[in-house]
Amino acid sequence: MSNVRAVKRTPPIVAIVGTSKSGKTTLLESLIARLKSRGYKVGTIKHALANLSFDKAHKDSWRHIQAGSAATLILSSTQLVLIKPVLRELSLGEAAQLLGADYDILLAEGFKQSEVPKIKLYRDSEEANAFDLKNLIAVVTEKPIECGVRNFSPKAIEELVDFLEESFLKPKRKTG
Repeated sequence: MSNVRAVKRTPPIVAIVGTSKSGKTTLLESLIARLKSRGYKVGTIKHALANLSFDKAHKDSWRHIQAGSAATLILSSTQLVLIKPVLRELSLGEAAQLLGADYDILLAEGFKQSEVPKIKLYRDSEEANAFDLKNLIAVVTEKPIECGVRNFSPKAIEELVDFLEESFLKPKRKTG
C-alpha cells in the first residue's frame, strides 16, 4: 500500500452577500433547491455573529470541551455536529476545508470580506454600492444597476442557476 493520499479538489465557493434582511437566506434556499434538482451536491457555510453558542451548558458535549477535549463530534444515525473551539475566526477557505470536498459547490452566506466570487443582493430601498466588494460576479436586484457585472432579478432564479452552472460547475472546454 502506498502512503500517498489522493488529494481531493476543493469545491468552488460562491458567497451570497447583502445587508441584514435583504433576502440572502431566501435566495440561498432557492439556489440550493434548483442546483439539487439539477443533480448537484451543494454544501453551505453561514457566517454567524460573534459569541454565538452552539453547545448548551452542562450537556455532554459541553462537558467534554470543559474537561479539555480539543474538539467533540456529536454523531447520530442522520446527522453530525462538530464543536471545535477556535482561537480566531476561521477564513471561509478554512471553514470549507472542515466541510470537506464531497460537494460540487459550496454556497456561503455572508463573508463579504473574503476573496471568493460574490453575488450581492440588493433591496429596492438600498442604494446600490457594489464597487466596494472584491470579486463581485453578479447582483440580484429588482431595479437593474450599472456596476460592470451581470444583473439578475430575484424572480430569475433559473437564470442565476444557469450562470452558476456555466461559471463554476460545467467542465471548462480545453482549447488547442
